Amino acid sequence: MTKHRPLIAVITLSLAFGCALWAQEKPAPPPAQAKAQTSGPVPLKVQIVIARYQGDKKIGSVPYTLTVNASGGGRASLRMSTQIAIPAGATGKDSGSYQFHSIGTNIDCTATGLDDGRFKLDINIEDSSVYPDVPGAQNVPKAFSDIPAFRSFSLSDSVILKDGQTSEFVAATDKLTGEVTRIDVTLTVVK
Repeated sequence: MTKHRPLIAVITLSLAFGCALWAQEKPAPPPAQAKAQTSGPVPLKVQIVIARYQGDKKIGSVPYTLTVNASGGGRASLRMSTQIAIPAGATGKDSGSYQFHSIGTNIDCTATGLDDGRFKLDINIEDSSVYPDVPGAQNVPKAFSDIPAFRSFSLSDSVILKDGQTSEFVAATDKLTGEVTRIDVTLTVVK
């Protein structure tokens, strides 16, 4: 038995050392799986303000607030519109016939959480309205002054924000009136 002692000691040490290595070498879960286990849906409040300016003077401002979850590409949609009746035919108001035109705002927002506590918002906005009688509208031919005119604005872009941050999303000038449309986006994490 004494001649087998070194062999038994080597086998015992090999088994003990192998078990210790095996216990230390447990594979880590893949990064995507680990992130999914530690983080759930993050509810966000996204405020979008569409403001119109004539020069430096604010002439209108309309806020919209959406709630969207920042997990797996959470999505929120808003549809708000009004049907406007427009007299049809050669005699206009006396014809008794109308066509309807939809005006309003459509907003789609998708949120994705980033690793550093910021969020990527993919935002699509479509906004349409009736042109008011604007003295600055110099480009309208007189022949069309009694015909309703509609303006539309469409935007699709992304912005990256952190909790409590506001960013000017876009600023664009109307060619006809010179009005500037500015859109601000504010993100708040709902706690």
